[in-house]
Amino acid sequence: MIARDALTTLSKRLHEAPAAVLLGPRQVGKTTLALELAENWASGAVYLDLERPADRLRLDDADGFLRGQGNKLVILDEIHRMPGLFEVLRGIIDQRRRDGQRFGQFLLLGSASLDLMQQSSETLAGRVAYVDIGPVHALEWPTQDLDALWLRGGFPDSLLAADDAASLRWRDDFVRSYLQRDVPLFAPRLPAETIGRLWTMLAHQQGALLQQSRLASGLGVSSPAVDRYIDLLVDLQLVHRLRPWSGNIGKRLVKAPKLYVRDSGLVHALLGLESMHALAGHPVCGPSYEGFCISNLLAAAGPACAAYSYRTHAGAEIDLLLEKAGKPWMAIEIKRSSAPALSKGFDIACTDLQVAQRYVVYPGIDRFLLRYGTQAVGLTELMQLLREA
Repeated sequence: MIARDALTTLSKRLHEAPAAVLLGPRQVGKTTLALELAENWASGAVYLDLERPADRLRLDDADGFLRGQGNKLVILDEIHRMPGLFEVLRGIIDQRRRDGQRFGQFLLLGSASLDLMQQSSETLAGRVAYVDIGPVHALEWPTQDLDALWLRGGFPDSLLAADDAASLRWRDDFVRSYLQRDVPLFAPRLPAETIGRLWTMLAHQQGALLQQSRLASGLGVSSPAVDRYIDLLVDLQLVHRLRPWSGNIGKRLVKAPKLYVRDSGLVHALLGLESMHALAGHPVCGPSYEGFCISNLLAAAGPACAAYSYRTHAGAEIDLLLEKAGKPWMAIEIKRSSAPALSKGFDIACTDLQVAQRYVVYPGIDRFLLRYGTQAVGLTELMQLLREA
């Protein structure tokens, strides 16, 4: 079993709020994490999987059943299956708070961020804390084996498969199940086949600027339809939309966001890349490594930092710009090279934004100084710096 950092965060939040929502893609390890937490919960815990008919039957009288659990932690998995429960939970939470049980009443697990948050925010405002869990990141995996994490991605069953071929088969099945099961569940009016084609197109264009009209033409749909499809993949936490920085510095800024399939293993599965040899010879190798590093760095930075891309029409560019307290704070360039070289455009962009902390992430482990006051650093070391900042 892989030790997940989110366990500590989740336990802390449940000791601060009456309920917590654990959000993440399907098969990322939410249930495993919740059951591990339940084993050590002082007052005991009850687990219900709302995809099981037997567990849904227990909630025919949801109010009576849940009130009957006393001070136990009640874990409700796949909560979006029964959205009507939110009204019941609100009443129980408020009653228990009046009775003195202010924390650790309910843990809700969900696979779609906005879908779940919109339902719960209306009824559980002020009563619920949110915790995100993504695929396994580089600080949760041995540093000497980061290539395996990059190739296979961070879904535990893919990462721990017996060999690369078995890992790829798991990811192929994962993509198919999402298209056949989750897309119809969360967006019944959107064609799963078209969304699957879009997903593959985004893998081919990993890290590229969003060209909505080009995608629409390739899919044979309208630009607004592409918007809806991308929104769904973002809501399912399968695609990351890196917004362009848009401050006023007197430069002509590129205003299109950059899109990344969030898990590098899914990028490789969508493109049929089974081994490191196949990946190294494919044009997506560099963009895939960039997306892999960005996903890991964002996991380490957490919600305290806002993340952007930065590009001007004159060619100044930053792969990842982190903003803290409303000001540009750290500029990060990503190079899949043991001898990374910086462009003048990176220095111009950092100077325009007055960013002092400048880093280049590369596949090595040594830390050394480059020109323009920039440091070359390994991925895990920069993640540690972000954690401690």
